[in-house]
This record gives sequence, structure tokens and C-alpha cells, in this order.
Amino acid sequence: MSTLLLRLEGPMQSWGTQSRFTIRDTGREPSKSGVVGLLCAALGRPRTEPVHDLAALRMGVRVDREGRLESDYHTAGGIHLKGDTYGVAKSDGKVGGTVVSTRYYLADASFLVGLEAADEQQEALLRELDAALARPRWQLFLGRKSFVPGCPVRLPDEPPLGPGLREDSLVDALKSYPWPEKGPDRLRLVLEAEPGTSPEVRMDQPVSFEIGNRRFGLRYVRMEFVDRPVGAGVSEEDAT
Repeated sequence: MSTLLLRLEGPMQSWGTQSRFTIRDTGREPSKSGVVGLLCAALGRPRTEPVHDLAALRMGVRVDREGRLESDYHTAGGIHLKGDTYGVAKSDGKVGGTVVSTRYYLADASFLVGLEAADEQQEALLRELDAALARPRWQLFLGRKSFVPGCPVRLPDEPPLGPGLREDSLVDALKSYPWPEKGPDRLRLVLEAEPGTSPEVRMDQPVSFEIGNRRFGLRYVRMEFVDRPVGAGVSEEDAT
């Protein structure tokens, strides 16, 4: 069993799972659909290609810094489209006016994300992903294209902060990774669970990213809290 760890940290990130029309939400930690989308960008995998292999990896998140929930008042439009038509094209095909929305995001958050392989085929996929993150084909972003990472998503090769690919279970890899020095004495873990074993579900299991056929399924998760170990190892701040 092996696990690939990623660092998702930046000034702003948004992981919406229920966005509709003028309200764009964000979860309090990365969604699986968002992480799979980021991995597709690293691989250079088009939206038309299947994602079942990536979606089958078990995901967990360690919340190293919760961040602050913020929102922007956002407008789209304000340009001439054709002739004297002024505004933005809408989903019903009509043109005109300005579209207004409220968009939520997390400010100054930091997450350690783990993807666990259950067999040799998935372990080979993790190695492919680790190599792709070292030289991503397309731009990586944290939920929205304007939200770029504030530090490399791929962990360094050298210890104590690396390597990202570890011969540990998902839970062990998340718990044993160096503790953030300026973090709290207790961190939150959000772990993917077997269907029906937890009352908490997320609508973020990717099925298809194809435009016009975007589909997502239910994903069960469970939450744990882990206390700061006695004599916790080197912090990321010290190592950099």
C-alpha cells in the first residue's frame, strides 16, 4: 500500500460542490472532484477522457490551516458583443445585461492531501501522477483558474518534507507528516469512507468532466481529529 501526498496552499482557493447560478460556494477543504481536476491538468488529460482511474483512488485531507471564509461580489459583462448589444451571453441563449454573483473562497488556507493506492495498478498510477506534478502539462489551480498555488503542489524529494510518494497507508501518511509549527494542537482529518459507513456525504465523486455531460456521485467521508505528537518533527517553516 502506498500514498501520494500533495500540498494545496495559496492566498485563495475554492472547492465548490453545490454552486448554482449566482451563488458559488466553497467547501472547507478540497473536494475530490477539484483534486481530480488538478491531477487531470498535470497529466494533460482532456475533459473528454474518462476519470474513473483517478476517482478510484481513496482520498484524505489533513487541514493544516483552516483559512478564512471570504466572498466576492462579482460581475460579468460590460462589453459590446454584437452591434449595439451590450452585456453577456446567458445560458438560455439571450444576450444583454450584466450577470451578478457572489463567490465564496478560502483565504490563507493550507491542506495536506493524500491519495491512497490499493493495488499495483494504482501504485503505478501514483508514480505517474508524481512525475506529472513535477512537470505539469497544463496550469494547476486551486478550484478556480484564477486561484494559483502559493507553493509547489508536489512535495520535495528530500526528507523531512519529502518524498510525496510514501509506502504508508493514507491515515499513517497524513498523521506522520511533519506538523505545522504555527498550527493548532489538534488538526482535522477528512477521510474517504466506505459507502454507508458514515452519515456524512459529499456530492463530489467525479464521473465525467465532459462539457455538457458533467456528472458527480455521492462520496462518504468521516472526520477525525489528531493531536500534536510529543516532540513533533521539523516544521515546513523551518525546513524552508
